[in-house]
Amino acid sequence: MTLINEQTTAVGTLLSQLPKVDLHVHLDGSVKPETLLQLAKEQGNPLNINSDIELLSHMQVSEDCQSLKEYLSKFSFVLPYLQTAAALERVAYEVVEQAAKQRVKYIEVRFAPQLHRQKGLSIYEVIEFVIKGLNRGERQFGTTARAIIICMRNQSYELNKEVVQEAARFYKKGVVAVDLAGDEASFPAELFLKLFADARKLGLPITIHAGEAGGAENVKVAVAKLGAVRIGHGVRMLEDPEVVSLIKERQIPLEMCPLSNMQTKAVAGWAQYPLRQYLEQGIVVTVNTDNMTVSDTTIEKEYELLVAHCGISINDVGTLIMNGVKAAFLEEQEKAKLMTSFETELRSFGLQV
Repeated sequence: MTLINEQTTAVGTLLSQLPKVDLHVHLDGSVKPETLLQLAKEQGNPLNINSDIELLSHMQVSEDCQSLKEYLSKFSFVLPYLQTAAALERVAYEVVEQAAKQRVKYIEVRFAPQLHRQKGLSIYEVIEFVIKGLNRGERQFGTTARAIIICMRNQSYELNKEVVQEAARFYKKGVVAVDLAGDEASFPAELFLKLFADARKLGLPITIHAGEAGGAENVKVAVAKLGAVRIGHGVRMLEDPEVVSLIKERQIPLEMCPLSNMQTKAVAGWAQYPLRQYLEQGIVVTVNTDNMTVSDTTIEKEYELLVAHCGISINDVGTLIMNGVKAAFLEEQEKAKLMTSFETELRSFGLQV
């Protein structure tokens, strides 16, 4: 074995052992393929699939994915089977299970309840059963699991307002924040001022998908006008130095998802990926999976890619992990306890935190 291979193996081993967080992971983008097959069979609508390769072609993006719109198309294959209480509870539980295998100690799972109502579930019931699954996973695997409720860009104010109102009923009872997701390029953040004013009145923390398929202006609007205290992705902030300064000054954490950002063509390639640049500028960068199945990823794989392609050191990994803990939508007492636990464990691996 060459020295380079030995070093790569050693880094991979260490990464697998470190405690981690995942603040940006979508429920419907992280369904296990074998689970989807079983759900389809149980629901009396079996998939007409002849091989694992064919199944994965419907659930994962290929290397030649060209845009966020193409990336999002994978969700429509899975959604018809996530319309029952049992299915939602199961896939939520299994997201925690998958995370725990990667030594994720804290996870925030996001989903849009309005997409899971085709068989009559109410928005309240969808949230309720997802939280049940997360809670069961937390008890079983020891990974603290919370939910973020998504409003959809392509849906009406009235429907999204109902989502926000129901999210507020579960706030601090499993739900920790609300989000805005969907086709960012077609539905810019400016369209949702009233909706997120409602969310702020209800006391809900806000994170917004911005700066992924849309430009830096969306990030600016999300923070300055919608009240976002975290930003999902933020890759395209570099287009406007003033927006970068705003995010730095306000210490707004970025929920970056490296592999997904490559696949959606948020940047042209690893050489243009700004994560290291952001980190060096003092921006609070966190690393997340986005969609474990659609992107064929794990949190460990995300860190491995950053080490391989972006010059991220093991100490940088420690910083990124602690950034995730600090950015968690947890109540202060819980967060303080989590931070102490992570600091102790990361130092035991020789990392400076």
